[in-house]
Amino acid sequence: MTSPSDQASARRVIQLPLDPGLICLKGLSPTRLRFEVEYGLERGTTANSFLFPAIPLLIHPPGTSFAEPFLAQLASLVPADAALKVVVGDVNPNRVGLLRQLASHWPHTLLVCSNAGAKVLEELWDQQKPGQPGDPPPAAAPPLPPIDVVKQEVSRRLSDGHVMRLIPTPTPRWPAGLMAFEESTGLLMSGKFFAAHLCSESFAETNRSSTEEDRRYFYDCLMAPMARQVESVVERLEELDIRTIAPGHGPAISESWRSLLNDYHRWGASQERARLSVALLFASAYGNTAAIADALAQGVGRTGVRVESINCEFTPPEQLLAAIRSCDAILIGSPTLGGHAPTPIVSALGTVLAEGDRSKPVGVFGSFGWSGEALDLLESKLRDGGFRFGFEPIKVKFSPDAATLKAIEETGTGLGRQLLAEQRKAQRRSASGGLSESRSNPAVQALGRVVGSLCVLTTCKGEGASRLSGAMVASWVSQASFSPPGFTVAVAKDRAVEALLHTGDRFALNVLAAGRETGPMKQFLQPFTPGADRFAGLELDSTPGGQPILPEGLAWLEATVQQRMECGDHWLVYAQVSHGGVLDGNGTTAVHQRRSGANY
Repeated sequence: MTSPSDQASARRVIQLPLDPGLICLKGLSPTRLRFEVEYGLERGTTANSFLFPAIPLLIHPPGTSFAEPFLAQLASLVPADAALKVVVGDVNPNRVGLLRQLASHWPHTLLVCSNAGAKVLEELWDQQKPGQPGDPPPAAAPPLPPIDVVKQEVSRRLSDGHVMRLIPTPTPRWPAGLMAFEESTGLLMSGKFFAAHLCSESFAETNRSSTEEDRRYFYDCLMAPMARQVESVVERLEELDIRTIAPGHGPAISESWRSLLNDYHRWGASQERARLSVALLFASAYGNTAAIADALAQGVGRTGVRVESINCEFTPPEQLLAAIRSCDAILIGSPTLGGHAPTPIVSALGTVLAEGDRSKPVGVFGSFGWSGEALDLLESKLRDGGFRFGFEPIKVKFSPDAATLKAIEETGTGLGRQLLAEQRKAQRRSASGGLSESRSNPAVQALGRVVGSLCVLTTCKGEGASRLSGAMVASWVSQASFSPPGFTVAVAKDRAVEALLHTGDRFALNVLAAGRETGPMKQFLQPFTPGADRFAGLELDSTPGGQPILPEGLAWLEATVQQRMECGDHWLVYAQVSHGGVLDGNGTTAVHQRRSGANY
């Protein structure tokens, strides 16, 4: 496993001239920076900043992860006595840490941010993240630089002739969002929007297909829970004369940006069509509670249930009330600050207690440092108020690691399945009886006669604390190519293992033997608690690539995911075979006979 010091040494910042008087300072990290869900593909990342050195104007500085190489590059371009202007498109503790260093190196710095950004800056500037016992006290922060507050969209002509349009883009996850659009070049510096965690030295992507999966993954992790607000932002951006979109992470989009805007519309529309919804209320001091919220949202979203993300610090009371009244479940998350919950969370809790429907499930989540009084408060008030919990409270000390986030995702998926089951039960009660229309449809009955071999898909990824594993019974499997040898397997979107089957991931397909399929089926069809080890107590062999093999199987194949295609409620995964073996030359393949194509 790569150590934090090795990861830090692998980070660097390069200069990419884009236009006379405009430079991209591109931070490169080939390894995963944090254990947040959007880094799950583990393809590294970039942190893209933009500098107009003649002014000098810096747009979207990175966080402290890139501080040393970034500040070194910036110092080679901007004198220490310059009046540096800094547009801050996202304000969080990591970003504030670098801004403090900027203010120390360039004492005449002026910060430019949105109204919400100014509020968060003022709150976080002198705050220090809790350290471990015995740690030396942190150095005092320099004085907060003056702040130029952008309260509404505005265009400003720069001294070198460029024209900069500043566009506030607040969302629940990033209430301080601020985009910058340079009108003469058509360059939209979009911050978190349209991003992808992908390490590449090139400024722009080579083609749409090279980054499509990564951008969709980023959207599903962070944008989907606030699809309505994202849609409003995208509609505004379509009015701009864009030529290139340069997000804060990943390569820029110069040829296919119109297609990407259409993708955002299409992905958001699928969220809005969902009949069930979960209200996700949260506040986050250091980003840890927000990371838990992201994981829960992604897990719920896998089931097709819509998530409405609500940052209680920046959401109007009427919007909060409407979400609480209209949702099918309420999740509320909080950090513990000085032994208490933040005031906006206490206020939101009061609204839930007064207006929430006791027949609908609730959940509590959050992170804490040395105590968790805020989470205890939320839990006790909701239990005393007669609410039923959809899952046990999620309480994470400091930052959640990869395994914890995977378990939290599975908790969200479990809640989504619970809501869908309750919906189906209610529909059956209201129906007149008899077979459902889909089950009695002759075409659906005919579809059920398509026979598939019974297999168990197994996979593991990562090492040490970041090691993740998963498995599922698969019967929708088919050979897809001779040269190279390959096959397809359909994976339901709400399967926990789906997150481990992205392009480049390896897995094993264990073909089961007729007459000996009962044991493996019983093992892998049982319900697992979130985060449970699917292989606990099993004796396994391994493929050359380290993927789990079931010794009682008929045959095995090791394969690498090459492509994924979205097919309704499933992903169709095409994988190329690298190794394989027959374990029983006299056995026959177990097959799955169905009466209906409406279920497995």
